[in-house]
Amino acid sequence: MEQETLKAPKKIILTRKIQVHIDCDDAEKRKAYYQQLWDWQWMAAKAANLIFTNLYVQDRVKDLIYFTDDVKVKIADKKKDEEGILNSSRMNTTYRILSSNFLGKMPSNIFSNLNNTLNSLYNSEREAYWKGEKSLRNYKRNIPLPFGADKLKLANGDKGHDYMFSLFNIPFKTYLGKDRSDKKVLLQRTLAGTLKLRTSSLKIDQGKLYLLATFEMEQEEHHLNDAIIAEASLSLEHPIVVKVGKEHFQIGNKEEFLHRRLAIQAARHRLQRGSTFNKGGKGRKRKLKSLDDYTAKEISYVNSRLHLYSRRLIDTCIKTQAGTLLLVNQAKKEEVAKEEEFLLRNWSYYGLKEKIAYKAKKAGIHVIEE
Repeated sequence: MEQETLKAPKKIILTRKIQVHIDCDDAEKRKAYYQQLWDWQWMAAKAANLIFTNLYVQDRVKDLIYFTDDVKVKIADKKKDEEGILNSSRMNTTYRILSSNFLGKMPSNIFSNLNNTLNSLYNSEREAYWKGEKSLRNYKRNIPLPFGADKLKLANGDKGHDYMFSLFNIPFKTYLGKDRSDKKVLLQRTLAGTLKLRTSSLKIDQGKLYLLATFEMEQEEHHLNDAIIAEASLSLEHPIVVKVGKEHFQIGNKEEFLHRRLAIQAARHRLQRGSTFNKGGKGRKRKLKSLDDYTAKEISYVNSRLHLYSRRLIDTCIKTQAGTLLLVNQAKKEEVAKEEEFLLRNWSYYGLKEKIAYKAKKAGIHVIEE
């Protein structure tokens, strides 16, 4: 009797940007923690540039014409290859450089994960460097600090809404606010042990702290047929129009998306004209607070609409068993949008495409952009 072989479920990787705070009431300690993170971030930027510089030099050392002709160069471990010029593996050479420069100054877990990530990234781009199609990456001091998943210990917050964790002996607390996405669900599943956390990172951006949490989860299983193609057209008139065989579906409408967005913009313009007469008190920030509130309203509204439209599109594909999603004439539309200021300002092609791509990947749908 033949035994049925079980296929391992496909895995997908999700990254979520979650705002966090240093969970410490002592002002002096909190200031010291922030300074520590800034110092590590500065060192991480230098470490990243060292990695890329050394990897590029190793690759191109044979092109240095001032070497004599009898010099033979082979980038390999001499223990494994007689003609090799390295005394260890390529990845280990950059690790040793980082260790000699930063050991004791920053956690080794950070520069170890940084080394692994950037070695993989360099290898994926090295051919483009050789052909002169891409310039070598240059990292600035806002680079995220990568760390192993085992370094983050997650726990429920006091009020049950946010989460607490310790990272390199620094206490943190998440700030989820009015979370309308799946961040809280993903964190709760991670805490319960049903979701696996992968190598993640911590980023300081304009004085704010963000956890770039990376999760590994199983791909959703749906009965899809790659031969069934859903043709989707993205436009300002109708956010998404989908054609699957003889069936047509319209997702969203102009009145719902554009008119509401323009109404928010008009309200902001009215406030802007009157902001001169606003009470100062604390200077520019106080005067422009209402403007910032309306800017945030517009961003929030657009983001929620795009999430809704992309979700309905993927649900339509699943319902019709379409395993392939074709974005019709998308490249041409984006070129037109670059020339028209109104389209560029009011139709978020990139945001919608990004959300469609993520949800399609999660559902196992192949996306093609025409």
